Amino acid sequence: MGVFASNHEQVVFCHDPHSGLRAIIAVYSTALGPSLGGTRFYPYATEEEALHDVLELSRGMAYKNALAGLDLGGGKAVIWGDPEKDKSEALLRAYGRFVQSLGGRYYTACDVGTYVQDMDVVAKETKYVTGRSESHGGAGDSSVLTAYGVFQGMRAAAEHRWGVPSLAGRRVGIAGLGKVGKHLTRHLLEDGAAVVATDVSERARDWVSSTYPQVDLVDSSEDLIASAIDVYAPCALGGALNDETVPVLRAKIVAGAANNQLAHPGVEKLLAERDVLYVPDYVVNSGGVIQVADEIEGFNFARAKERAGRIYDTTRQILQLAEAEDVPPVLAADRLAEQRMAEVGRLRTILV
Repeated sequence: MGVFASNHEQVVFCHDPHSGLRAIIAVYSTALGPSLGGTRFYPYATEEEALHDVLELSRGMAYKNALAGLDLGGGKAVIWGDPEKDKSEALLRAYGRFVQSLGGRYYTACDVGTYVQDMDVVAKETKYVTGRSESHGGAGDSSVLTAYGVFQGMRAAAEHRWGVPSLAGRRVGIAGLGKVGKHLTRHLLEDGAAVVATDVSERARDWVSSTYPQVDLVDSSEDLIASAIDVYAPCALGGALNDETVPVLRAKIVAGAANNQLAHPGVEKLLAERDVLYVPDYVVNSGGVIQVADEIEGFNFARAKERAGRIYDTTRQILQLAEAEDVPPVLAADRLAEQRMAEVGRLRTILV
């Protein structure tokens, strides 16, 4: 998809040869307010792949922020490179200068490959940054409320499917034991669920084995998807639901933290045909953006957690609407998000 065909308001390519920075910032919409979305630091194979990812992610952020009830638009950024090798103070500060140059149209935060410490460095060059460390007045690790929100959405889906808002007695498969997957594991175990999980990182697998020895580990995502689970929670990179995985999926609910879980348009119909209840990722994983967005007005964890808890109610509303209108939940969620962006965005035409 080309930039103009994607309907984005603004796409900025950022290059600083001295630090090695190669980044793209995409602003999808500012209908509800300044755009907010994290910065992904990832070794893309090509520039085209990086562009495609940032366009998809920023669009998803617009819908996510709208459904989270935030007065914020959707944006995202990607830094093209290996965070283990290429990340440096100079590169992060150069990136901060580019964020600052947008004059507040885009607020950045953490994502895959970036952490609160990185945001503290970026903040040396821009005031339009969230997800900072607590020692700098920030919200800290946004994965805390991301996982909490996924758990709340999962509870709502369980109630819709099985009549009880709990995962107790259910077997939940988690693909990805990173920042979010670890917290989600704890919530599920405390709720009485059985957890089976996988991760490409040996360090992550060792961590869960020592911390939660009751968790069953499988070798791969393919093994997890085909195993006897009630709920599947993709919590790694996107595209987990595709033409190969959906036919072998045994779970009756999909609710996870990964962005862009559907590999292409039409996968949601494949899920519906197999009677799999798919809760849109940008609905249930919005706890993190709720957490970092709270920094803008002065961070209060209790307030942010209360707001993230409303993901349960939003998920229920979307699933009920989808059932009433006989459409996939992703279409019902899109309609609600687009309605809010249109109605609230229209108010900006009223001069004050």
